[in-house]
Formats: sequence, C-alpha cells, structure tokens
Amino acid sequence: MPSGSPPLEAAGHGGPDLRALFSELVRLETELWNAVEGRLRRDFDVTLPVFEFLHVISRTPSCRVQDIAQELSITVGGTSKIVDRIEAARFCVRQANPNDRRSSVIKLTPIGNQLLPRLTAAVDDELRNRLRPGLSGISLPQLTGTLSKLRAALQAGDKPDSQTA
Repeated sequence: MPSGSPPLEAAGHGGPDLRALFSELVRLETELWNAVEGRLRRDFDVTLPVFEFLHVISRTPSCRVQDIAQELSITVGGTSKIVDRIEAARFCVRQANPNDRRSSVIKLTPIGNQLLPRLTAAVDDELRNRLRPGLSGISLPQLTGTLSKLRAALQAGDKPDSQTA
C-alpha cells in the first residue's frame, strides 16, 4: 500500500475501509494495465485488448463475439468493434457458424497463432516484474481465489432476481 494511504482496517464501520480497498484496486488495475499495455505497444505495436481477445479466442472452441464479451465482462457491441480491428490486422478471421447462421465463429489466423505465444511471454514477464515483489509471503492462489469470489458476488448482485441485505 502506498505511504499516505489509510490502512484498510482504519474505519471499522465497513465504509471508509471498503472505499480504501476500492481505491487501491482501481489504481492497481490502472497502473498494471498501463504497464502491460505499454510493453505490448513498445514490443509488438498491439494493445492489451488484442492480447486478451486472442487469448480468449485460442482457448474457446467455436468462439463467438458473445463468448469474448462474457469472458471479459464487456459489451457485445464493444467486443464486435475490437474483433473487427483484430480481424483487419489479420490476427483472426470470422467464419460462418455451422450451428447458428445468425452468428460467426472466430478463429486465430496463422499470424495470430504465431503472435500469441510471444505476447503471452511478454505479458507474463511484465506481470512477474510488476507483481512478484509485492506478493512475497502472499499466497497467490488464495489472493486470486478471493478476487474471484469478490467478482462472483458482484456479478450475482447484478442479477435482477438477487436481493441485497
């Protein structure tokens, strides 16, 4: 935690301490995004969303725009626009979906397949350099699990039939 930031336990009422946590998470995400994207732009002239999309496409059989949007928690419209740009860069291609004529299946091109491992290595290296020093003594699986639980609770709270206490 940066010096000058209040400890997360400072308030005790669930207000300021949660705001401090929120502030730290948002700033961490912004700073980490900027660092990783800066590396990808510098080394490969691509943005972080390109890496994220290629990664989702590579591991999702019969990948559709909707699958990417759901995986990355973004809108279908925004996803479609980014897929258009990635396709224009010749990293992926849309093909007719044999199971649903209303949608397309997105596949990596040979160029995308060659680029993805290089992007992955750069992202992994940048994350290691940026995160490992601050994670000494912390269980990475436990932290990841906690963040996943927080996201799941947030998503459950967004559902129309959920009730909050």
